[in-house]
Amino acid sequence: MLNENILNIKDNSEVKFEDNNSSRTKVLNSVVEYLDCKKATNYDYRKVPVSGKVLGKEEILNAVEACLDGWFTGGRFNNEFEKKMRSFLDIKYFLTCNSGSSANLLAISALCSDQLGDKKLNKGDEVITCAMGFPTTINPIIQNGLVPVFIDAKISNYNINENILEKAISKKTKAIFIAHTLGNPFNIDKIKKFAKKYNLFLIEDCCDALGAEFKGKKVGTFGDIATLSFYPAHHITMGEGGGIFCKSSKLKRIIESLRDWGRDCWCETGCDNTCKKRFGWNFDSLPYGYDHKYTYSNLGYNLKITDIQAAIGVAQFYRLEDFINTRRENFSFLKNLLLKLNKYFILPKATPNSTPSWFGFPLTIKSSSKIKRNHLINYLENKNISTRLLFGGNITKQPYMSNQEYRIIGNLNVSDRIMKNSFWVGIYPGLQKKHLKYVSKTLENYCRLYGYNKP
Repeated sequence: MLNENILNIKDNSEVKFEDNNSSRTKVLNSVVEYLDCKKATNYDYRKVPVSGKVLGKEEILNAVEACLDGWFTGGRFNNEFEKKMRSFLDIKYFLTCNSGSSANLLAISALCSDQLGDKKLNKGDEVITCAMGFPTTINPIIQNGLVPVFIDAKISNYNINENILEKAISKKTKAIFIAHTLGNPFNIDKIKKFAKKYNLFLIEDCCDALGAEFKGKKVGTFGDIATLSFYPAHHITMGEGGGIFCKSSKLKRIIESLRDWGRDCWCETGCDNTCKKRFGWNFDSLPYGYDHKYTYSNLGYNLKITDIQAAIGVAQFYRLEDFINTRRENFSFLKNLLLKLNKYFILPKATPNSTPSWFGFPLTIKSSSKIKRNHLINYLENKNISTRLLFGGNITKQPYMSNQEYRIIGNLNVSDRIMKNSFWVGIYPGLQKKHLKYVSKTLENYCRLYGYNKP
């Protein structure tokens, strides 16, 4: 499989280590020698994965370095990665965690913390979200005893229909939690204005949108909290992993506590007594001076990553700008190829004033054609072109939602249409122009055969 190979891009220069630790140097140089002996990838342009990781020597060497450190929980590589992400996003606080789904859980759970006082979300409060999306944007709302309020999506950019927001407001509305679908930003101007008008928290799910911009500013920096995923399908990877970021020091402390078992202590792993009064704190229900490292102020978890993961992330970070640019170039290239098929498909559009960081290329079958999605995607799969549906489609139709409490605003006709007629194909950086030409040609052949004829 193409997405299982190590692709040595932009790292073909000779790598050699010299330091005072001869044993470590020998290990690292042996790894370089091993990687240099691996055969170059033979591209099969008639095999097109929908997504995949793109790795080089640096990722493997960093992972080995982290193993040789023998410090397997978060350490120097994690600190470096968090610093780099803060700089890239131009945000004050960035914390890693073990997945994008966990980042979403941390975001909502932080807003339910008693440490927010009167501003906290309470059980039964409502959170506005989009009916079309990925389940783990919705699940933390339900898990925290809150009520999701679903608004329909738009075909044009596959994001929430911001024109319906006013109809969703009630006395219980406290937050908005929505994703930038497939790396295409939602209408941030209108949604941020709406959140400010009603004093709502705004959480941006950026798991598919690292590097996307709205009016020249990175997504994730507009709301109160934002989230990222570093799963292999995403813009950069560390195997499994996620990130959560914000501008508020109070929210940062709560999120860090929730990620680190819920403890009150903010010492980094391996450190003690950062506060200089480890045995001098006074909590009403605990003995005076109870060890601050074992004092818990939040209902938390252990959602940290390892330094091995962070080491891979550091290496991936240096490829990030190239990855984002390649995704944009691949998107534009494929869209130009598919313009000739616009009588069969609705082609994606970037949200006005945005520069997407495309995760995939969505297509919606026009009702005027006779194309049946299942027939089409099976045709593509048989031609070794992988496809994905647009996540969970209308989430309210998913089996697990039958026992959940939620509200629907208006109808969800567009979300239903996306669930029935939409899918997406890959444009990730492991794909080259010949792959995309093959995708276009295959779709063209299909439409010629079946476009207006019942399959």
